[in-house]
Amino acid sequence: MKRIVAEARREIDFKGAKRGAVIPLEAGKTKISIRLDTSVIDYFRTQVETAGGGNYQTQINDALVVFIQQRSMIDAVRKVVREELAGTKSTARASRSRSATA
Repeated sequence: MKRIVAEARREIDFKGAKRGAVIPLEAGKTKISIRLDTSVIDYFRTQVETAGGGNYQTQINDALVVFIQQRSMIDAVRKVVREELAGTKSTARASRSRSATA
């Protein structure tokens, strides 16, 4: 049996070392810890496996972005409809008051 000998202790100079992540973070992303239902994780992992690869965390992020965009679109449409309905009501009131005075 071959005997393994440990490497002799060596001194490492850390004078030029910098603290922080070894791999730089992606711009515009923040690392967080979040608790999700197991079924949600399983769903996105299955989607990634079916697609032949990828990252389930990216898929979750993309789904949240789509939700936010749809939500803001719905809010914008509601605002426009409210404004239009308010304009229609004020126009209807003005025409009724004109016809009542005539």
